[in-house]
Amino acid sequence: MSTDSITLTGLRITAHHGVFDFERENGQEFVVDVTVWLDFRAAASGDDLARTIHYGDLAVEVADAVRRDPVDLIETLAERIADVVLAHDAAERVRVTVHKPQAPIEIPFADVSVQIERAQIERTQTERTQTERAQIERTQAGRGNA
Repeated sequence: MSTDSITLTGLRITAHHGVFDFERENGQEFVVDVTVWLDFRAAASGDDLARTIHYGDLAVEVADAVRRDPVDLIETLAERIADVVLAHDAAERVRVTVHKPQAPIEIPFADVSVQIERAQIERTQTERTQTERAQIERTQAGRGNA
């Protein structure tokens, strides 16, 4: 794994996630930090943007992922963001932190957040497991689930 990384800190996106109806209706600001690890050597040696991840495009992709399809849990949102980042061929590993600074908590607080780390190899293994599971289900359905 590479030790080179791109970090986006403090992306501020308004979205409608949360368990409570008022969170879904009114929306609120979420703050997202993303670090993606990749190897810069090829891009740097040729000064070639196509051989790295364009951080401007990545910021837009993350923001779009946050804005779409409201979910109850910021944990779910963090997984969605990780999937978006790992869809880049150059991405080896990602750390995603989703902050919910206006979370409905009765006690005064500075921040609440979740943080996950995922690797490309984990994503590949998960996809392979899902494909294998689907094949097994098709096989069982074809045999009448005997």
